[in-house]
Amino acid sequence: MPKEGHYVTRTGWLRAAVLGANDGIVSTSSLLAGVIAAGLDKPTVLLTGLAAAVAGAFSMASGEYVSVAAQADSEAADLERERRALAEDPDYELDELTDGLMERGVSPPLARAAAQEMTDHDALDAHAREELGLTGAGSAAPLQAALASALAFAAGAALPLGGAMLAPAGPDGIAAVAGVSLAALAVLGMTGARLGGAPAGRAVARVVLWGAAAMAATAAVGRLFEVAA
Repeated sequence: MPKEGHYVTRTGWLRAAVLGANDGIVSTSSLLAGVIAAGLDKPTVLLTGLAAAVAGAFSMASGEYVSVAAQADSEAADLERERRALAEDPDYELDELTDGLMERGVSPPLARAAAQEMTDHDALDAHAREELGLTGAGSAAPLQAALASALAFAAGAALPLGGAMLAPAGPDGIAAVAGVSLAALAVLGMTGARLGGAPAGRAVARVVLWGAAAMAATAAVGRLFEVAA
């Protein structure tokens, strides 16, 4: 194992955090661009953005919790099935584990010996890893995912909100919000790529292009349905 650990051990919280921050920046900046383009006054714009940030953080947390909890329930059900199978027919389960190792290129005698040792050490853990692909690092953690997503969304949403707060009132505020948001998205894409061991260029391009498209679309809608004279 590398001294710095494996990137895969970060996927649970990293996915939720990157998704939450990205959604916080994109949804809040897009909403702000739309209401600014519609001609709403600055206090209304800021109140709208703040309400969206609070609602979005709770929405992301509840969505992550529900989805990851459902995954955890499925994992627990599969583990219970394996536990019963090991108790009812241990010989069949040993053969199944041996066959799985052989399919991965282990010679039959060695596969049998390894399967027996793995079973003697921790039969349920062996079957969870080999048959179900479940490890401690990759197991579903609903609370961790919910908290990471909510905090990341709030942090992401605060950036375009800060840009709107410091920007001048009127259409010029869109440029300030867009500038802050696109810069934040670029940093987010680069950070997420580095934490996950992926190429930074593609990650940055993805988040910046999608963020720019979302802001442009909502600003166009705001101008189309302008509510202020």
